[in-house]
Amino acid sequence: MRRAAFAVAAGAMAVSLAACGSAKESKGSDSSSSAPAKGDNIKVGLLLPENKTARYEKFDKPLIEKKIKELTNGKADFQYNNARQDANLQAQQVDTMITNKVDVLILDAVDAKAIQNSVQKAVDAGIKVVAYDRLAEGPISAYTSFDNEEVGKTQGTALLKALGSKATKSSKIVMVNGSVTDPNAAQFKKGAHSVLDGKVTIAKEYDTKEWSPDNANSEMESAISAVGKGKIAGVYSANDGMAGGIITALKAAGLSVPVTGQDAELAGVQRIVTGDQYMSVYKPYAPEADAAAEMAVALAQGKSLDTVAKDKVSSGSAKDVPSVLVPVTALTKDNIKDTVIKDGVYTAAEICTGKYKSACDKLGIN
Repeated sequence: MRRAAFAVAAGAMAVSLAACGSAKESKGSDSSSSAPAKGDNIKVGLLLPENKTARYEKFDKPLIEKKIKELTNGKADFQYNNARQDANLQAQQVDTMITNKVDVLILDAVDAKAIQNSVQKAVDAGIKVVAYDRLAEGPISAYTSFDNEEVGKTQGTALLKALGSKATKSSKIVMVNGSVTDPNAAQFKKGAHSVLDGKVTIAKEYDTKEWSPDNANSEMESAISAVGKGKIAGVYSANDGMAGGIITALKAAGLSVPVTGQDAELAGVQRIVTGDQYMSVYKPYAPEADAAAEMAVALAQGKSLDTVAKDKVSSGSAKDVPSVLVPVTALTKDNIKDTVIKDGVYTAAEICTGKYKSACDKLGIN
């Protein structure tokens, strides 16, 4: 995947996300380091939250590892673990990273609040923590993600566009949001509501445990029963994995309505090609991964983040955290070639396999 990482990141909006309540100053929450400057022989730990969503193992992990190796001339000791959606396991993995004396930890939290004590333990052990993709609580030193409220707004706007003349206050839609343990899910939800509220009726809404496609499938089945088979105009799905479960339930009921998504997973892109899914949110992972790697290496080496992190965000336990926020794009059948194919995420051959070939041909994807 080839991207000019920080050309994109530099274009990100300078957004400061104000936290609810007071932000408490905490040790290790600034971009400076009191440790002596180090060379390339550093230890970098990476902890990712789960492996049900395809992006983490396919994109995030290899991209971050590659960038860290590039920045350190191949000398960095890179250590990795995936928590498989288990917050307790992730806490144990942080303990292991502390035992292994990593210099810096890139952390994508399973549960952003539950991880706070582990973050504090790492910082107390002299380890800087970069929050990745999800804004973990605790004294983090840096953060990179996407503008998550903008993601929700992008999804909501696309759904209204798909509904067209059906986008009225009497039109009923179902909202299937992400897990309450993921702070991003709340931001996606807030952004979507800011666009949809007052324009359509939210007939049923769910916060889906563990972002599970199976749970989303069950929720959609319940919504169809509760709202009525022919009375659902569209579905807001917070990501592509859940969209798959939702569309399975819709098809079983003989329904075809616009469904949103996020992450531009291969299966999601293929559903967009066939028209089963209306859109996804394309989040270019390379800029996010590169930003995390650059900030982690700089922190481990005792360098400033001023040239990397142009934004600031705040959580309930840290304020003005140096951050990189990467912009996103609504992915529909009209711009597949100009986004995921152009950026090398997928080839046309990967997308247009078997039963998708004829639909790809109609869209000129070959």
